[in-house]
Amino acid sequence: MEAKTKDLWVFVETDNVGKARNVGLELLRPGRELANTQGGELVGVVIGSDAEEAVKSATAFGADKIILVDGPEYAHYTTDAYVDAFTTLVEKYAPTTILIGATNLGRDMAPRLACRLRTGLTADCTGLAIDEASGNVAWTRPAFGGNLMATILCPDHRPQIGTVRPGVFKKGEPDDSCQAEVIREDIRIPEGRIRTKLIEVIQELGAELVDLEGAEIIVSGGRGVGGPEGFEPIRELAAVLGATVGASRAAVDSGWISHTHQVGQTGKTVGPKLYIACGISGAIQHLAGMSGSDCIVAINKDPDAPIFKVADYGVVGNIKEVIPVLINEIKRIKS
Repeated sequence: MEAKTKDLWVFVETDNVGKARNVGLELLRPGRELANTQGGELVGVVIGSDAEEAVKSATAFGADKIILVDGPEYAHYTTDAYVDAFTTLVEKYAPTTILIGATNLGRDMAPRLACRLRTGLTADCTGLAIDEASGNVAWTRPAFGGNLMATILCPDHRPQIGTVRPGVFKKGEPDDSCQAEVIREDIRIPEGRIRTKLIEVIQELGAELVDLEGAEIIVSGGRGVGGPEGFEPIRELAAVLGATVGASRAAVDSGWISHTHQVGQTGKTVGPKLYIACGISGAIQHLAGMSGSDCIVAINKDPDAPIFKVADYGVVGNIKEVIPVLINEIKRIKS
């Protein structure tokens, strides 16, 4: 299909109480730059139930317009309802570019949407720009196991669609004085078209919530912790700091900790204010998931470990000796 406008859309994903998830608000920041370059408006698309709070958030974070689809059938994500609604919106307004978070929801919805619209999709992006020669979006994503970065263009079809990893971009500062036009679209999906139904929500890890993407402080352990028992001091340090526990792929693959804690190319991309890497060598796949952190502290007994190249502060030493000292010092300062 052809684009009717030069507008750039950001899908503002909502949670089960109608609030905006971080990833959509993060994408409004690069979305603004791309929209300005394309010469169009920045439009936030909100699909959910009782999602007025998400509309307010998208407005405060800089959207020029908000398109809202609100109804009980969107209270919980289903492929059929969301893709039908989103397709209807795109066919009506025809934007040139759509940004979607690479969450479980986004990774399910985006390929189906691209197929419906007969256009391309670049998945799991970590960088966005405008190609000066063609004016197309230049989507950057890891390729060949993270050993190189590929830049992909979609020159022949519209809209251009990409999913972007949460945590890659930082949220801007909200401005409650911002104003945005809100377009309310009444799109009803017949019950018979929705082929799946949510029966029950089961919390993983015995109701333990691992919110790596929203964490301000993360303490991660790698192969150097030595085993599952090695995560006990990691958890203690995290508790003292009010942090979330992360892990490298090596630790997860060894079965020492659940995959929900994994940071890296095949895990979560994070951007906390403080990231403490304990016993993590710094493989490129892990660095791709945490190098955007504001401050990185690395603790490793190998002075040549690649993690020190991205660290703001480095401690060369055995984590079994360093972490207890660090815990005691933090407790002393707090008291």
